[in-house]
Amino acid sequence: MAKALISIDYTEDFVADQGKLTAGAPAQAISEAINQVTRLAFDRGDYVFFTIDAHEEKDTFHPESKLFPPHNIIGTSGRNLYDSLADFYAENKDDSRVFWMDKRHYSAFSGTDLDIRLRERRVDTVILTGVLTDICVLHTAIDAYNLGYNIEVVKPAVASIWPENHQFALGHFKNTLGAKLLDENLAEIKE
Repeated sequence: MAKALISIDYTEDFVADQGKLTAGAPAQAISEAINQVTRLAFDRGDYVFFTIDAHEEKDTFHPESKLFPPHNIIGTSGRNLYDSLADFYAENKDDSRVFWMDKRHYSAFSGTDLDIRLRERRVDTVILTGVLTDICVLHTAIDAYNLGYNIEVVKPAVASIWPENHQFALGHFKNTLGAKLLDENLAEIKE
């Protein structure tokens, strides 16, 4: 069976200082780790899926419009991948193992064909990275669990705005979803 790294919402709007819904310093601090783990997974032969929020500017019907300011608006630079992850995507976007997938809700599985694409490729394990640990990463992990995937979360490659929510999500991944939390030095991803 195969593995797929799912990179969730690591975009300008969620990470950069000027981002519309930025996690700021905690998200910026994982830049090197998220780039490193993405490259390691790709070099190992894993699939890489960039699952990115795609919102319409004046969509007042979307439930997030009542909770958060407009963010990741289609056609804006806020949807661009942040820092060196953008370089990785530019270098490898034409590779058959690299995918860009727009998503409308928190989970990368909600309203997308991610599950179909993973099953076509006989993926049984998903490796999760990105932001926010306690929102989009958590909802993706819950859906992955409910769909029967093994879950690995790279601790140094996920971040949240709120430290206490980040810690709660890490505990939930491990204790409720049976996820494997990969260690701080990324050694296990090399296996």
